[in-house]
Amino acid sequence: MKPEANLTGLFVPLVTPFTADLRLAPDALARLADEALDGGARGLVALGTTAEAATLTTEEKRAVVRICSAACRAHGAPLIVGVGTNDTATAITTLRELARSGDVAAALVPTPPYTRPGEAGTLAHFTALAEHGGLPLVVYDIPYRTGQRLNTSSLTALGHLPQVVGVKYATGVLDAAAMELLGSPVPGFSVLGGDDAVISPLLAAGARGGILASANVRTADFAELISLWQRDAAGPARRLGAELARLSAALFAEPNPAVIKGVLHAQGRIPSPAVRLPLLAASADSVRRAADLAAPRAAHQEAAA
Repeated sequence: MKPEANLTGLFVPLVTPFTADLRLAPDALARLADEALDGGARGLVALGTTAEAATLTTEEKRAVVRICSAACRAHGAPLIVGVGTNDTATAITTLRELARSGDVAAALVPTPPYTRPGEAGTLAHFTALAEHGGLPLVVYDIPYRTGQRLNTSSLTALGHLPQVVGVKYATGVLDAAAMELLGSPVPGFSVLGGDDAVISPLLAAGARGGILASANVRTADFAELISLWQRDAAGPARRLGAELARLSAALFAEPNPAVIKGVLHAQGRIPSPAVRLPLLAASADSVRRAADLAAPRAAHQEAAA
């Protein structure tokens, strides 16, 4: 029997705010977490790619999880934590540590990056995590980062594992494989969109929600987009989806999360736009273009009136 993960709606993978000298800014992170949940997010994702998790120390990662856990407890919301590694044994150790905290609803785990173990090796990897990690798993299928795409039969097989509760589907395309996956849903296995610019058509095809970095900026509007498709309000959903796709394209004009951080800093929500190497801060032009699209929906409607 699958655990109750309730993976429906918007999950915001938070950025990790830094000070100008690249120290963790915990108060700013706590504010972002509260703002996202107040703005309509169903839950949060900590330590994802958008969080620059690869650049954080072990103690910083623990601090980020503590801060996000506290916000989720206060709002009665689920917390998903990223666990990205191509070492199965290390991933199991990390999952067990997170499980002991009692505050983590699920772990977001990518297909093993760089190693490219093949379909059989990938299935064995996730099976081991499911059997020994002690946490529900959301498989992260993002082939343009990992070098390997999971086919529909593999995702379906993973979906039948008791501890696998969903997939963050970020293949970069809406193709026959996506339609097959969404057309034959596995009970208790949620397909969540992970490519921000195409989240609207994926929702139209049956996705349950999304894990969307762009929602750091216009959280309420991304939550509304998901709600519109769930209510079969196709016309308003298409219009809002097109608008948010333009925003997402601007936010991803440079490597994520550089532009997002630039916009959040311009809005006064984080103390600096700093990212850690090997990322570089976004250009002023990219930040300006994205910031012009980042105002809440009501502001855009007033400007058009």
